[in-house]
Amino acid sequence: MARKALIERSLRSPKYSTRQRNRCRLCGRPRGYMRKFRICRICFRTLASKAEIPGVTKASW
Repeated sequence: MARKALIERSLRSPKYSTRQRNRCRLCGRPRGYMRKFRICRICFRTLASKAEIPGVTKASW
């Protein structure tokens, strides 16, 4: 879980646009971010396992 201060800081508009950092909407994690779903890989995996993300299924072959 990301620190509250870092999450609040990322919500403000940065001085330069290149300083903007994508963060997970659920936990605030800055790394492993998936743009299409706007969440990190860890939250994505837990939600996909619970079948809470529409159109996403676990691969089996």
